[in-house]
Amino acid sequence: MNNYVQRFLLENLDIRGAIVHLDSVWQQMLQDRHYPAPVMQLLGEMSATTLLLGDNLKQPGRLTVQLKGNGPVSMLVIDCNESLRLRGMAKYAPPITAQPVPDLLGHGQLVLTLDMASMREAYQSIVPLDGETVAEIFEHYFRQSEQLPSRLFLVTSNAAIFGILLQKLPAADQLDPDGWTRAGMLAATVQEQTMFNQTAETILSRLFAEETVRIFDARTVNYGCQNDPAKIYGMLQSLGREEINAILQEHGEVVVHDDICNKEYHFDALTIDAIFREAGPTVH
Repeated sequence: MNNYVQRFLLENLDIRGAIVHLDSVWQQMLQDRHYPAPVMQLLGEMSATTLLLGDNLKQPGRLTVQLKGNGPVSMLVIDCNESLRLRGMAKYAPPITAQPVPDLLGHGQLVLTLDMASMREAYQSIVPLDGETVAEIFEHYFRQSEQLPSRLFLVTSNAAIFGILLQKLPAADQLDPDGWTRAGMLAATVQEQTMFNQTAETILSRLFAEETVRIFDARTVNYGCQNDPAKIYGMLQSLGREEINAILQEHGEVVVHDDICNKEYHFDALTIDAIFREAGPTVH
């Protein structure tokens, strides 16, 4: 299984880039969700792009990327931390049919939130959904936020995700006036071939055979959903015993659904008693 982000530099062109590939992590994210094909494709492309952005996290923190609109796919949420632990979900109104991306998402916003331990408050960037594809939406974001011309090429199936990012650095036109156009045309061929099943080194050597490519160490991506009972217990304790008792009396149990990880937790009265006994007298 190959789940990684690998950065590279086209040294003679002053163009930097990154490759992302997921298989088992992507399959874990899709497990038991039964997303229609158009939703799966949007979520896969979002996942690849979020990892390309999240790879820039150098300190403990979390990047959350949301596409929110008034279309049949109302929300896509992906987040990852500095260790590239990825998780995500989609909300949609069935039935979903194959449509252009603007019709699926409708009018809305791309929202990026960066929350780091070193920051006093989370940083948030909001831009309109502008583009015919997920790649174009994020290319527009890169132009707005980083002032760097960028190209994204994304491939999604139910088995794997592949993406490649190119960014034009300041000296690119001086080094080779045609280099940026040429690199984009070469990278675009990834979507027409099966080479994205190959290693990053093989892909780059085939795509940019005439260029000097410096390849950096790959970073492993893992699935970010883990069993964390303490977090659920803490949430229940924060609601207070009175409110939890009211739920128990009405429904006979307390059900907590974790949408982003697609998990449901059920608690009966005996379990609730144990959770609040652990909390001690400070819970109110």
